[in-house]
Amino acid sequence: MRFEYEMIVCIVNTGFSEAVMDAAKEIGARGGTVISARGTAAKEAERIFQITIQPEKEIVIILVPAKIRDDILHAVYRSVGLNTPGQGIAFSLPVDGVVGLAQEK
Repeated sequence: MRFEYEMIVCIVNTGFSEAVMDAAKEIGARGGTVISARGTAAKEAERIFQITIQPEKEIVIILVPAKIRDDILHAVYRSVGLNTPGQGIAFSLPVDGVVGLAQEK
């Protein structure tokens, strides 16, 4: 089954959601939703990965056509990936039904 849309979820340190959206919009995303969140990473995770984990997070959810998903994921990773101050992770999920979106021009 081929899905027409994908939901990209990106979790970044607070203050970096705009960088996520800027990177995604350069590729063709039209908008997204930002949710405030709090991480639960343990001190052991900080020791293992040798990074400081900031508990305040932002979750950016972006619904995009499947054909641009990979390009957006790569752009977001370059902009706010784990090796940047944003310390972001991103993943996508297939979406099998969508209503309420304006047709692309």
